[in-house]
Amino acid sequence: MAWLLLKIQANDQNADTISDALMALGALSASIEDAHAETVAEQAIFGEPGDPPPGIWQQNIVTAMLDESADIPQLLQALQDETQIPQFSYVTETIEEQDWVRATQAQFDPIHITDNLWIVPTWHTSPNENAINIILDPGLAFGTGSHPTTHLCLEWLTQQVSLGDVLDYGCGSGILAIAAKKLGSKTTVGVDIDDQAVTASRFNAEQNDTQDIAFYDANAFGNQTFDIVVANILSSALMVLAPALAKYCKTGGKIALSGILEEQTEALLARYSEWFTMDTPIQKDAWILLTGIKK
Repeated sequence: MAWLLLKIQANDQNADTISDALMALGALSASIEDAHAETVAEQAIFGEPGDPPPGIWQQNIVTAMLDESADIPQLLQALQDETQIPQFSYVTETIEEQDWVRATQAQFDPIHITDNLWIVPTWHTSPNENAINIILDPGLAFGTGSHPTTHLCLEWLTQQVSLGDVLDYGCGSGILAIAAKKLGSKTTVGVDIDDQAVTASRFNAEQNDTQDIAFYDANAFGNQTFDIVVANILSSALMVLAPALAKYCKTGGKIALSGILEEQTEALLARYSEWFTMDTPIQKDAWILLTGIKK
């Protein structure tokens, strides 16, 4: 058996309308994604505590899964009648039946961070059983070690002589907090604005026997200070959160910031230089890691 995917270009004004109409017209599923996802033009729509609720991307792709026998011209005519949108720009794609679990798992191999640190999905064995192996499956929250921003933070953590107390702000999957704990950190805390991220982080910590990491919703987090603060989040959020992240870092402590594109570096260096003596930026692909020591 096969399925037909209908992918329609949409904008922030009509994406929800098109998605709802497709479901009403019999689509098996409908989803909306950023038309520029996984490019430098990808649009961030998730804010920080106190910001308005997330909106929708300006340019979108609405994808409907249909039965293979679906009559696309007839469906598009019905969609035009339903939405009063005069015409659509679209493509179709056929998806063959397959073992979806195996197909998904095949995309994720163990990730080499250093010779002594690997990220290993549960369906694999580690290439180096004597290394520090973080057991982590792709899930609801950002951070599997495959993205350059996460890789930069992990590699930096392995280079620290002493980790002391560590804060992972914007913990996502909990990967940086878990790595810090396995690398020898003392008190280790993860914070995120997303309840699902906090839930995923706690689950992943249990999978890695690091249950003593404390994970908090950002709105419930207190005023602790740490020897190391790591934040792998959007650069716009890093700009807004600079005073708070500086407050969480002890004098003489270290900060590591990622989620930064090359062209955003100078603005963030200027912003954080108020509180930190900043180091030379570290780059991987188009992404930057900024580090510094609290004045």
